[in-house]
Amino acid sequence: MIRYKINILEALKGAGYNTYRLHKEKLLSDGTVQKLRRGDTTLTIENLNAICDMLECQPGDLLEWSRL
Repeated sequence: MIRYKINILEALKGAGYNTYRLHKEKLLSDGTVQKLRRGDTTLTIENLNAICDMLECQPGDLLEWSRL
């Protein structure tokens, strides 16, 4: 099972990316923001790349795999 290690929306907010800015600057779609709110880990590679770019981190800093 893949899950988030951190609350990505809170991390983005801490880096200056509130949901209004994400929407206005078209950094992430509204659908992607909703997925992050629900904890849905079905992000595209493009979205994962955008989040890593904004947070200046690696995918492994955001996601982890664990057995159920």
